[in-house]
Amino acid sequence: MASSGGAEFADPPADLLQEAAAAFGLLASPARLHIVWVLAQGECDVTGLAERVGGALPAVSQHLAKLKLAGLVRSRREGRRQVYLVDDPDVVTIVRLMVGQLADRRSGRPERLRGLGA
Repeated sequence: MASSGGAEFADPPADLLQEAAAAFGLLASPARLHIVWVLAQGECDVTGLAERVGGALPAVSQHLAKLKLAGLVRSRREGRRQVYLVDDPDVVTIVRLMVGQLADRRSGRPERLRGLGA
């Protein structure tokens, strides 16, 4: 076991690390990250998402399909429209934390980073 700051943590199993890496890999795309960011604000259809993230409908649909397959977003039918929403609130927390930290760095306020070991 490795020690960090006095607390000891067991290493996660390899399959769990693989799953986490896959989720981070999905969010490594700026377009998919933007889509999750928008959906964290509320439900949206593919047309609204394409307008908001500045992508073509087919590309946004492909990104949504990947996010949906990974269980990060889900959809529901609303009349003739397919509406998308975040299916994993923990992912929203991670995305908001990362974007918030980077925004703090840009504004010259690294205080939040120090408390997280960065």
